[in-house]
Amino acid sequence: MELSAVLTPAAEGGFVALNPETGTTTQGETVEEALANLREATELYLEEFPLAVTGRALLTTFHVAHA
Repeated sequence: MELSAVLTPAAEGGFVALNPETGTTTQGETVEEALANLREATELYLEEFPLAVTGRALLTTFHVAHA
């Protein structure tokens, strides 16, 4: 099963990793560690709450004007 990962820099260092399809979130000191932790967290989540994913997710960005 192929799922999405969104990684953002953490304020305290390292990275926060989110899987939008399941809502699982974790962190790691490196991108590789954050992804490995997200994979493990998502696998554990899916054991408890199976997910039927059809098609591919689309990830994009958009701009919001602010004052």
